[in-house]
Amino acid sequence: MAGFVCAIFVLLTVAGAFVYWRVEYALDSALDTELAKATATIVPLVNAEGSVTSPDQADATGVGWQLLTADSSLIASGGRLAGHDPVPAHDLTGAPRTVEVGSMLSISPDPVRLRVTPIRGKYLAVAVDRARRDEALRELLAQLVIAGGGTLLVASIVGDLLARGALRPVERYRARASDIAAGATKLRLEVPDHRDDAVTRLGHTLNEMLTSLDAAMEHERHFVSDASHELRTPVTVIAGRIDQARRKARTAAYYEHVLDELSIDAQRLVRLTESLLSLSGPVDDREGSSDVLAQVAATADAHLAAGNAALRITSPTEPVLADVSAAVLDRIVTNLVTNAVVHGAQPIEIHLDATPGLVILQVIDDGPGMTPDLLARATDRFARGEHARTRPGAGLGLALIAQLVTAAGGELRLCYNGDHAGFGTSHDQLACTHDARMTVSVLLPRTP
Repeated sequence: MAGFVCAIFVLLTVAGAFVYWRVEYALDSALDTELAKATATIVPLVNAEGSVTSPDQADATGVGWQLLTADSSLIASGGRLAGHDPVPAHDLTGAPRTVEVGSMLSISPDPVRLRVTPIRGKYLAVAVDRARRDEALRELLAQLVIAGGGTLLVASIVGDLLARGALRPVERYRARASDIAAGATKLRLEVPDHRDDAVTRLGHTLNEMLTSLDAAMEHERHFVSDASHELRTPVTVIAGRIDQARRKARTAAYYEHVLDELSIDAQRLVRLTESLLSLSGPVDDREGSSDVLAQVAATADAHLAAGNAALRITSPTEPVLADVSAAVLDRIVTNLVTNAVVHGAQPIEIHLDATPGLVILQVIDDGPGMTPDLLARATDRFARGEHARTRPGAGLGLALIAQLVTAAGGELRLCYNGDHAGFGTSHDQLACTHDARMTVSVLLPRTP
């Protein structure tokens, strides 16, 4: 507001000064015209001897006049300057000049505007009354001050009201943010829908930020809850084994057996922790395209080398590129194949196909599959079927695959015995064409 008031003050001052200058210029021009006419009339009346041949004719011009020597001695005078003191010598110069006598603001009793003209070694001073001009300028100056001051006052009041009105939503945002900072949850800023200005856009942005923060906090609480729930069992088992081994003296063979069991439990704990961290961490969203066929082949070779399973791959002969980074594709394919190897049954088939816009990767096995209820919640963390509870894993593989596929703009489909469940970006234009076996399909955007 201070800056606004200062700006208005400067603008009003400049505008007032311009108006004052134009009016003063017009009034002075009128006086100068009158002085020029009087001077043109009186100059021919001054003879070579330095006297005025016809004072009456000079007085008829209606102005005051004086004829002076170079040292300011009065030779003759008339009109309003008759009987007045002669013009001071410092105003008598070799060139014509205009001199103001009397102050405008102090309201001099006899203000005049003089025109001093040199004539053959003498000086003719012609004067016109300046009182009406000064009065008009004083009145104009007073009106400008009153009008400018009133305008400044009104502009300040209106500007203050407008600023307060414009910032009122910001104060509401601040109050609501204070409530949120105090611990309130699920609160949002009250943003009017019928407006579209900087403040309302700020409100919408802050609401989006609050939604993201709520989701992040809920994600964090979910992760902490899941981690504490799932880590409690292996940690308790490890503590129980150690406590049991320390109850009494044991043989070296027994301790070696306990250490082997602790090593297995520790490895399971490490795998569980890595799965939780992968699921809770940020998705690698670096742009790029990756060869799905090469990644599938590399994953199949790794399982073949480990003796886990023999995988049959059906795919095109040329490379199939998906619009995801290599790191994301590696995590998707690895978890997809590993999940089928651990929880499915051989034979395990991998089908890779492509349409103009999508890459379709299917992993099919002859395992017991999933019930319709389990299909719908299979991507939830720690969701496991009854037959899978005795097998390795924590029920996080499909959850991680769904998260990665969704972030990449793709779709994860789980199908068994005619029942289907989809997660991520739906691609209804592409129907399932597989048989009744357990089939996990990943549809990813294809690189053009």
